[in-house]
Amino acid sequence: MIKYKLPLLLLLLPFAASLHAQQKPALSWKDLSKWNYIRSNTNSMSPNGRWMAWADGPTEGDLQLIIRKTLDTTSFKYPIGATPTGASFTKDTKFAAFKVSPKDAEAKAARKTMRPTYDKLMLVSLPGNEKTTFEKVRNFSFSGESPEWIVIQFAGPENASRDKDAPKGTDILLYHLATKASYNIGNVSEFSFNKAGTKLAYIIDANGQNGNGIFIRDMKTGLTTAIENDKASYKGINWNEKGDAFALLKSNKNEKYKEDVFTVIGVHKLAENKPHKVSYSGIDQAGFPKNMGVSSNSNPFWSDDQSTLFFGISSLEKKEEKKTDSIAKVKTDPAKAKGTPAKADTVAKTKTDVKLATPVNKADIEKPDMIIWNWQDKRLQSAQQTQEIRDKNYSFLSSYSIADKKFSQLADSNMRSVMVAPKQLYAIGYDNSSYELMSNLDGQSYTDIYLIDLKTGMKKRIFEKYYSSGRGGLNVSPSGTWASYYNDGVFYSMNLATQQQYNLTGKIKSSFIDQLDDHNVSKPATPNFGWSADSKYIFIRDNYDLWKISADGKNVAAVSDNWKSKKIAVQNKYRIYPDEKGIDLSKDQYFGIFNTENKKSGIAILEAGKTNLKPLFLDDNSYVGFSKASDAKVFAYVKQNNQKSPEVYVTSSTTISPAKQITTNTPDQEKYAWSSGVKLINYVSANGDSLQAALYLPANYQEGKSYPTITYIYERLTDELNAYTMPGFPGGGFNKAMYNSNGYAVLMPDIKYKLNDPGMSSVACVVPAVKAAIATGIVDEKRVAIHGHSWGGYQTSFLITQTNIFKAAAAGAPLTNMISMYSLIYWNSGGTNQAIFESSQGRLTPGYWDNWDAFARNSPVYHIKKVQTPLLLLHNDKDGAVDYTQGIEYYNGLRRLNKPVVMITYRGENHGIAKLPNRKDYAVRMMEYFDYMLKDKLAPDWWAKGVNRLDMEKHLDERAFEAEE
Repeated sequence: MIKYKLPLLLLLLPFAASLHAQQKPALSWKDLSKWNYIRSNTNSMSPNGRWMAWADGPTEGDLQLIIRKTLDTTSFKYPIGATPTGASFTKDTKFAAFKVSPKDAEAKAARKTMRPTYDKLMLVSLPGNEKTTFEKVRNFSFSGESPEWIVIQFAGPENASRDKDAPKGTDILLYHLATKASYNIGNVSEFSFNKAGTKLAYIIDANGQNGNGIFIRDMKTGLTTAIENDKASYKGINWNEKGDAFALLKSNKNEKYKEDVFTVIGVHKLAENKPHKVSYSGIDQAGFPKNMGVSSNSNPFWSDDQSTLFFGISSLEKKEEKKTDSIAKVKTDPAKAKGTPAKADTVAKTKTDVKLATPVNKADIEKPDMIIWNWQDKRLQSAQQTQEIRDKNYSFLSSYSIADKKFSQLADSNMRSVMVAPKQLYAIGYDNSSYELMSNLDGQSYTDIYLIDLKTGMKKRIFEKYYSSGRGGLNVSPSGTWASYYNDGVFYSMNLATQQQYNLTGKIKSSFIDQLDDHNVSKPATPNFGWSADSKYIFIRDNYDLWKISADGKNVAAVSDNWKSKKIAVQNKYRIYPDEKGIDLSKDQYFGIFNTENKKSGIAILEAGKTNLKPLFLDDNSYVGFSKASDAKVFAYVKQNNQKSPEVYVTSSTTISPAKQITTNTPDQEKYAWSSGVKLINYVSANGDSLQAALYLPANYQEGKSYPTITYIYERLTDELNAYTMPGFPGGGFNKAMYNSNGYAVLMPDIKYKLNDPGMSSVACVVPAVKAAIATGIVDEKRVAIHGHSWGGYQTSFLITQTNIFKAAAAGAPLTNMISMYSLIYWNSGGTNQAIFESSQGRLTPGYWDNWDAFARNSPVYHIKKVQTPLLLLHNDKDGAVDYTQGIEYYNGLRRLNKPVVMITYRGENHGIAKLPNRKDYAVRMMEYFDYMLKDKLAPDWWAKGVNRLDMEKHLDERAFEAEE
């Protein structure tokens, strides 16, 4: 027997070793600090499509920028410090430039000592990789479509004054890329190239305003022209699209006014090399409103024909006039006094009796510190406080006609929102002043819409009490002569010259009411993709198919061929031509497509001159970021799925196939256990609705084995079936990738809501989803937990009052009492929650006084005695979305009933956790809690027995030390 045991053991050892080698470790929270990934917002492609750039690096620490050829594997890597940044390319792609920030350790040390830090600029030649570095850089820009120059603006001295009136100018360097010749210009506060890069406009802002002004440099000849010099400040250079005119603002001190007085300056006729300047301040000029001035908070711009300047105006407060003392000496003329009898109380005192009244200083008067809330206020006082700076800086759009020197105020205190239409023939004005109060109460938005003829100044109301909820508003054509709008389930068009209206979709046998929008909005619209470039057609989607409709509605054609029958929706249009105005049908146009049934997605093409969309591919991936090189037929897109992180693919084929992967994202993923995939579950809710749920499988999943499961809820989530979850420290604590890696299945069901039953709707949808998931055998019915944050936190808090299917729950920032929450304030905006309840996510209307049963029926606190599920509650004390009292109320109710609950509060944090140490802490605590509840691990002390306030500092020190080890 002994003789055979040893060979048998030896035979089993390689097999056991093989199994051990296959078992990859789970990703831990400590690993996340080193997790390397691409920062998606740094992706950029060169104009000729031959180079791509992106930044990657660890979650914490220093990053690198990668510039790589798209045609081969040539690539360069550059350290860029702790701040992610992208690269800019010259028009000819011979050079790239990017900022380099301080290293992570340097930045942290500087923050502790309050020392300033500075960025560098790295200039790289391609493909030679010759590097030139510039220190202490604030800003830079290549010379537009001209590939010859780069302008670099340097930071000011450390001891520079930070006073608002201090000069803002610093040195700029004009660097010629080919010859490396450079030219320094001092005291520049702002600079901007025109589109062609042939002219550079810049502003001088120097000490004592010496030499201040606006200048233009011809980049070919080097000739510099002073457009204006003055003891003034200038800002806001805004070039027109052609690059032959620009506008800006000038400010001067004025003894009559408390603030600077601004002038709008327009510079044009630059194509003729004879720049002409127009200045307009409006002050004391005919037609200009009193107590108003040119606003400093809006950028002025030219009309296309350079006949008109558009700019904002705002209130301008005069200084108070000095007042004489109310009691003064009275000199009496004896001769006049004899003939002028005086009343006893008005007789002048003798010289020795005269007393001067002591002037009263207003600043010395003690005033009450108070707020008056009036029921007639259109906006709550809290909203007015939150939006005070915006209100003070609000600009009313106006215009100045150059030829006849005529000023026109387009927007006013009632019609605050005015949009200038393309070609500047018309403007569209929105006046909701008559409906603003009610809109802030019930969330239903109405407005009066005006058509403004910019040539005559005539204003005409074209819609009264237009319902603007659910994608309401006018969409003006590129020609500026047509507009489309939506009303009561139908899209219409209007000829702006005649105001003739046309029905666009009423005759189409399809619904243009969004079938998935279950908010309390009347007939919400499906998407309007906009006008063709020639303004002859408009593209509007029903719930699936895209329609091409003539401007007058007489010709209608489906661009997609009955895709509804296949459950394929035209999801979006990709904007890949930077200067395109409208959908240019002479060019290939690309659209995102999506199968609502199996969640496959892809890209379709509407070829130039063709009438039908052609799918290029549709598969089990998610596609985002589709783009085109500006000067070449080179296309890039980002592809991802649940298991594979987002990667950039590049192709020169208009059919987008074949494409080559050029990035390597998340290189460490292979080292760790990862989700084994995802299953889409179809089920029927308790309300009889056919719904779906996504069940993400744990790492090392074995068929026939059941697993602890986290049910994560919000609203509809399955459309993100193929989206990748990047491991990280989230603001709400939960990260799907982390839980899958650590052996949890994750269930994400869709929720469909019935008006006046948001909580009961979640029960009707989530409980059947959990049961359907359990029926697959993957979910261990005895080890299912639930988690949600914000609206998901509310539903989590409510679900545990209605079902005991969950062994544990974690609710972040939950609404818990719909009655008290209804009239509380959404502090981030200052508005009340009433509008959110009645027309948006709350889905309860009208107020609880007329709907008490529904409010109580859907409030967790009113069913609190039925809670048997342990709850981890997160609510921060500065939550500006869901009032902190909602968490306190639920916590104290559960505590009073001696039910297991722990509430965590991060002091100073808002609705989501922002500070990295807090995000780390909560992510770890949540998993500790679920590991205890669902995996039978030891209960963490903070859950089992709590932490005494006096011991909190020690507790936090110990946990921080453990995290660093």
